[in-house]
Amino acid sequence: MALSQQRMRKIIVCDTDKCNGCQICEFICSIAKEKTTNQKKSRIRAMRIEPFFNIAIACRKCEKPVCERACPRDAIRVLPDGSIQIDKDKCNGCGWCIESCDFGALRLSFDGGVAFTCDFCSDFGEPQCVKYCPKKALKYITLEEAAKESVKDVLLNVIDKGGR
Repeated sequence: MALSQQRMRKIIVCDTDKCNGCQICEFICSIAKEKTTNQKKSRIRAMRIEPFFNIAIACRKCEKPVCERACPRDAIRVLPDGSIQIDKDKCNGCGWCIESCDFGALRLSFDGGVAFTCDFCSDFGEPQCVKYCPKKALKYITLEEAAKESVKDVLLNVIDKGGR
């Protein structure tokens, strides 16, 4: 895939300055996808790394997904938008895809014994976690947009601290 195509893939990005670790994204996801408020069934994971550093993580739509190559049953397919689709009939729940994901974006269903990951709420038209994040910490944007925002934030931070 060309670099320009990769950069045009939309992913869920978390603004760690806004995220307060409320985990509402997890509840919204589990309600939208599984009709339950069980965070273990969420496709996004809210994590607290330090006492004051919170981040939400979903599938990163890797250019060459390791999870796809790790699956011994060929149950994982990459869709044109970069999303991962898991064939429940082929998946035996071995967990190799889960182990291989550097981002921890895949989980194992305790009900069906198959792996699952974020599909960016393709059935809703937009990720529900982004729509309902109370702090507006989540965005569904391209890698290109994320890079631009990151550079902008760094420059504003340098300018802000330059006067001190």
